[in-house]
Amino acid sequence: MSSTITINPVPFAEPSYLRGLPSPYFKPTHLDFQRRCRAFMNEHFLPHALEWETAGTVPEHVWHTFNKHNMLLPNLKSPLPVHWLRRLGLNDILGVPVEDWDYLHTAIWVDERARTGISGPGSSLTPGFAYAIPPILNYGSPALQERFLPKLLPGHARICIAITEPQAGSDVANIQTTAVKSVDGKHFIINGEKKWITNGVWSDFATMAVRTGGPGPSGISLVVVPLKNHPGVKMRRLEVMGQRAGGTSYIELDDVTVPIDHLVGREGEGMRYIMTNFNHERLLISMGATRQARVALSTAVEYSMKREAFGKTLMDQPVVRHRIAKAGGDLETLQSWLFEFVYQLNHLTKEEADEKLGGPTALLKAKAGMVLNDCAQTAVLIFGGNGYTRTGQGELVEKIYRDVMGARIPGGSEDVMLDLAVRQLVKNFKKEQGFKRGSGKL
Repeated sequence: MSSTITINPVPFAEPSYLRGLPSPYFKPTHLDFQRRCRAFMNEHFLPHALEWETAGTVPEHVWHTFNKHNMLLPNLKSPLPVHWLRRLGLNDILGVPVEDWDYLHTAIWVDERARTGISGPGSSLTPGFAYAIPPILNYGSPALQERFLPKLLPGHARICIAITEPQAGSDVANIQTTAVKSVDGKHFIINGEKKWITNGVWSDFATMAVRTGGPGPSGISLVVVPLKNHPGVKMRRLEVMGQRAGGTSYIELDDVTVPIDHLVGREGEGMRYIMTNFNHERLLISMGATRQARVALSTAVEYSMKREAFGKTLMDQPVVRHRIAKAGGDLETLQSWLFEFVYQLNHLTKEEADEKLGGPTALLKAKAGMVLNDCAQTAVLIFGGNGYTRTGQGELVEKIYRDVMGARIPGGSEDVMLDLAVRQLVKNFKKEQGFKRGSGKL
C-alpha cells in the first residue's frame, strides 16, 4: 500500500479534521489508522466500486482480501470482543490492536469505505459482521458461540440478518414467520418468508427473527438458521432501486428444521435483542450516508467549476452557489453531530448509551438520510442531463441518488425514526423528572 495519501482539496470533499483543522476528537493513533485505511481502500476497493455496482456483485476475492486484513471486524460494536478475537488470532486491524479500537476508529473506517459514494459494494461485505454476529456475541450461549464464532469472525462462513418480512418492515412486532418445536423438542420447524434481506443469497446462515410464541413482541425470538443448500430454504435476488451489489434477497422457508440449541439467548427475548441491535445499525447507516452526501456534493462542486453555461461556469452563477451553500451547511452540521455522537459512545457504558442515545440514534439516522437526499439531489440538478444519465460524467451522482432510499428506509424508515426519537426523549424526560404515566400514551 502506498504511503502517500492524498486529501481531496475540493470544497466539502473531506471532513474538517482531514483538511488540517483542529479537532478535539481524533488522537494521533486515529490519524495514523485513517492514512492506512485510505491506502487499503484505494488499493483494494475504490477503483472498482462503480464497475461492481453496475455488474450487481462484488467478486469473492474481495471478501477474502478484507478478511485477510481483519478489515470487516470494524463492523462489530465497540469495544470489540477482544477475548474471541485474540483466541482466533485476529489481533489487530491495520496495526490498531483490537483492545484499543473505539467508535472513532469505526467512524474513520466507515467514512473511508463510503468514499466510493455508493453503498452497494460495501453492503455486499458488511451486514453479517455489523448486524448478524453481534446478537450471537451479546446474547448467545457459550455453546452457540463455540459453534459459530470460529467460522464467522475470521470470515470462513457468511451470515446475514433476517428480520424484515413482506408484512413486517419497521413494524417488527408483527413478525409472522413461525418456529414451532418438533414433537421430540429437539428442533424448531420454521415456516414463513423474509424479504429485502441484504446479502441473503451469499450467506451460509441467518440470524433470523421468528415467532416462537403468541402475538406481539413477547412472542419473538432469534434463531441462527442455515441457508445455503439447507432443505426447505429457497432464496432469490430482488431488484431494488439502489445497492445493486448488495445482494438484496427474498427467502422462503418451508418446514425448515433447525436444532433447538440454535436459539440466540432466551425464547421470547428476540424483540429486545433486535431493538438494541438496531441502534448499531442506524449508527453505521448514518456514518455511511454522511460520506455519501459528501461525495455527491463535492463531485457537484468540482463539476460546477468547469461546466459552462450562459457564458460562464456554473460556479459563477449565484443560484448554483446558493444551492451548494444550503446543502453544504446541512452536511457540515450533520458531520459535527456525528463526531460528537461517536465521542459520547466512547465515554458511556453500554447501559447508559442504550438509555440515553436510543432516541438520538434514531434522529441521527433520519437526519443523515435527509441530508444525503438534499446533497444527492443538488448534485443531480447541477449535473443536469448528465446527472440524469446512467453512464458518462454523471454516472456517480446518478447512482448516489438511487442509493438515497437505501439510507432512508432500511434500519427503520424515516417517519418511524422521527416519531421514535421524540417518544424516547419524552419517555426519558418523564422518567428523570419522576412523572407518573397519565391516561394518554406517547
